[in-house]
Amino acid sequence: MPLLIPLLALRDGELDGVTEYCNSLRRELPKHGFEVQLARVPWDKIGWPRALWNLFRESAAWSGQWVLLQYTALGWSRRGFPVGALVAVAILRLRGARCAIFFHEPSGAGGPGLIGRIRRAFQEWTVRTLHRITEKSVITVPLDAFPWLSRAPGRAAYIPLAPNIPENLTPRTAKAIQSDPRKTVVVFCVSEPPHQQRELSEIVHAARAAVAAGIQLRVIFLGRGTVEARAEIERAFQGTPIEVSNLGICDRTEVTRIFSESDVLLGVRGRLYLRRSSAIHGLACGLPVIGYAGASEGTVIEEAGIALVPFADKEALGAELCKILTNPELWREMHEKNRRVQRDYLSWDATGATYAKFFAGKSN
Repeated sequence: MPLLIPLLALRDGELDGVTEYCNSLRRELPKHGFEVQLARVPWDKIGWPRALWNLFRESAAWSGQWVLLQYTALGWSRRGFPVGALVAVAILRLRGARCAIFFHEPSGAGGPGLIGRIRRAFQEWTVRTLHRITEKSVITVPLDAFPWLSRAPGRAAYIPLAPNIPENLTPRTAKAIQSDPRKTVVVFCVSEPPHQQRELSEIVHAARAAVAAGIQLRVIFLGRGTVEARAEIERAFQGTPIEVSNLGICDRTEVTRIFSESDVLLGVRGRLYLRRSSAIHGLACGLPVIGYAGASEGTVIEEAGIALVPFADKEALGAELCKILTNPELWREMHEKNRRVQRDYLSWDATGATYAKFFAGKSN
């Protein structure tokens, strides 16, 4: 069985999406003919010199094997200048490994001011350089968005992110939806201040609109940032008849259970795009999603049961929530769309087959 080695760097806290994705690769790709062995460059714990020396020694056994470097700018640098990724690829090439890049961030993000502009320019140059000096690139958004990509056959593949939770595509009927008078809205992760206050204000406004429409409502918060925001969440819902639960970080199977028993997911952390974990998890459970427009054009989100409203438009958010919760046929239509998109594009069966085809082929 051929070997694929995802190479990670900095772990981003307890709930690191890149690490979880690679763990899912390790579980799923053997079903499609690839053994997966994770490796890491832990520069944040032991420093760059020792981490790169360890990579040099470990990669002696990787000659001829595919190594899939997991790229985010801050995964390979402390301040957003990811020189470490370039050095790692140079070591892998010296050792004879077949190098590929998984671009979790295919564009630069620098921040304000002169240093921010320099950082963004350096990240953009790094992404292009990594694509140029490796055999293959995996990108999670359609390739047409990046005109700089080499169009040589087999050099790049669009592979949407598959979920890090077990999918549940069991169909739910309109009768089942109507059986519980209290509707459940789930919120997956909240941002840190100052964005946290905006998000909670919009969630509470939408929830109040549903209550004003005669809907009994519970709101469940889970995922990153929700425990830290507990006091803010309680304050935001104070004085409302809305039942609120804050579950914090849950394991994979529990997230699936909660999503599968909920009625709508509110994604208000920013403009909804296909790499956002809330959207991915909602699709994996056939759960209708309400989010903000402006970042999903040209992706399978356009085929999914996702309602998009203008960014930060509280009135539109509340109106859409009421419409979905009071119309079982609309809910079922969105549910079926999400089941279809998950099955055809985002399931691990589809993802594994794409990986196997891409890495079994030869690049020019």
